[in-house]
Amino acid sequence: MTPDILVFDSGLGGLTVFEQIASLRPRATYRYVADDAVFPYGEIPAERLVPRVREVIAPHIEARAPDVIVIACNTASTLVLPPLRAAWPRIPFVGTVPAIKPAAEQSRSRLISVLATPGTVTRDYTRDLVDSFASHCEVELVGSRHLAALAEDHMRGVAIDEDAVAREIAPCFVTRGGRRTDHVVLACTHYPLLLDLFRRVAPWPVEWVDPAPAIARQVERLVLGRGFPAGDVARFAAGGEALFTSGREPDPALLRRLESLNLAPAGQGPK
Repeated sequence: MTPDILVFDSGLGGLTVFEQIASLRPRATYRYVADDAVFPYGEIPAERLVPRVREVIAPHIEARAPDVIVIACNTASTLVLPPLRAAWPRIPFVGTVPAIKPAAEQSRSRLISVLATPGTVTRDYTRDLVDSFASHCEVELVGSRHLAALAEDHMRGVAIDEDAVAREIAPCFVTRGGRRTDHVVLACTHYPLLLDLFRRVAPWPVEWVDPAPAIARQVERLVLGRGFPAGDVARFAAGGEALFTSGREPDPALLRRLESLNLAPAGQGPK
């Protein structure tokens, strides 16, 4: 008996979350759904984004009745989790929350930054997290318009302009009264795809805080809570499929990445 787990994102960033989930729960049936037909989500207004996510996810729920659904997108999670949970109350949905709490707890300088999409930066949800967990810190909210697209290009094998990346992350690095930023929260699942590049172009070393491991642990708790037995951890022992709403064929670099995660491209969904 293995669980059926659906991982959803606007594009390829959710693969960073999928990888962590599969490392803890290798023996599962996975479907990765990327809504790349309307990527990026970062500036789509709420009145369009909520019905769009429901439209894309609904056929998979009807066809498969997943045991857990992961919304591996910060922008979507800030808006769509309540309506999704109301529509399908028997299915546990796991969202992606900016890891502001651990960053604030671990920061010594009390200067942290949240690197996100413009949509995530402006949401009350994000600001409430800052108020609740980082009131003792000075928090810089940085909304990047281009990093998610750069990460998509990188995954598809396109050469990335390092200067462009440096410009996007530069506002995260703040000096104040002899202190400087020591933690940067990666509040978009696309951003860990560029982590090596971030480290290379950053003006000084910081801790880059990725929420994916915590998301994976929550998924595993839910799977165990639904009665599935704990399994031996074996890297990606079970397979899965990846669906792209654009119907676009994966580029060779992306195809290699999917193969490394044991995900096979499979058709398309709503465009």
